[in-house]
Amino acid sequence: MSYDTLPRPDILPAIGNSGICVTVGNTPLAFVAAPFVAQGGGFWAKLEGFNPGGIKDRPALHMIRQARARGDLAPGATIVESTSGTLGLGLALAGITFGHPVVLVADPGMEPLMQRLLASYGVRLEIVPEPHPTGGWQQARRDRVRELLAELPGSYCPDQYNNPDNVAAYAGLARELLSQLPHIDTLVCSVGTGGHSAGISRELRRHLPRLRLVGVDTVGSTIFGQPDRRRLMRGLGSSIHPGNVAYDAFDEVHWVSAAEAVWACRTLAAQHYVSGGWSTGAVSLVARWLAGSAGAGAVVAVFPDGPWRYWNTVFDDGYCRAHGLLGVTPADEPDELGSPSEREVRRWTRCTTVTDPLAGAR
Repeated sequence: MSYDTLPRPDILPAIGNSGICVTVGNTPLAFVAAPFVAQGGGFWAKLEGFNPGGIKDRPALHMIRQARARGDLAPGATIVESTSGTLGLGLALAGITFGHPVVLVADPGMEPLMQRLLASYGVRLEIVPEPHPTGGWQQARRDRVRELLAELPGSYCPDQYNNPDNVAAYAGLARELLSQLPHIDTLVCSVGTGGHSAGISRELRRHLPRLRLVGVDTVGSTIFGQPDRRRLMRGLGSSIHPGNVAYDAFDEVHWVSAAEAVWACRTLAAQHYVSGGWSTGAVSLVARWLAGSAGAGAVVAVFPDGPWRYWNTVFDDGYCRAHGLLGVTPADEPDELGSPSEREVRRWTRCTTVTDPLAGAR
């Protein structure tokens, strides 16, 4: 960036208190080919870890900006939200940028590094002690958020799981992809709140109506109709059914286990000097297979963040050994399901029938 393109002092108030927010977006692409992908194949990875806090900087800034514009969030009022980590970083950025205190509710699975980072950004962090008996940690966190909203007059919750602004925030990422690549046939996204898979695919299909969307979930997640189980992976999967998941947009869904994601993260790092956490590992495993399959065409995978946050989980031998995550090499092909509820999956599994498990109840 040249001096002439820097924001002028007279427009800095429109940016807010943190000039770093202007660095969000315009993230690079990396082409991942051999040896990770079989000779002759490859896929493009959108490296969202190049944002200050990761992919959720985009929706955090957009949701808060829109809430302020509507009058839902008054100047100086407190932002309260549930997070497993990445959205928390984005909301910390939004709070500093627009001048709002931020209170985040997490659970004991949040990494120590993430907790310390959030505290350094001025966030008040609350850790819920027990999971909800049916909704797991997510529901326990959301219950505490409701209590805090009642305790803090004028406070506001973006509700990332059901907020359409979460989805709309990713139109810019889609437009970046359109400017970076001549064509895209298949988009591969991890699914947690459902925001980026819905938002990116919706905008891309305005220009590429035949685009295929492949969702990547974790074993033990309820999003696509599997039973709720204890999960190690964070950032994808859920014990609840977020309203932002666009079930009718998916052409297929894959479930990936934690051990398979660890293998992919570490192999990517060793072979290509690019990696990330749980979501990146799961997404790259699926994109790797698609890139070597006939008919997938040009494949783009969204890598939500980089590897630094996962030094004491994905990239820690002691942690992985204790959880049985080492020495597992994924199969060359996914297992197949005829329907999401056919049986409980334990390893990388694919299903081309995608339905809303709460259809008729929403």
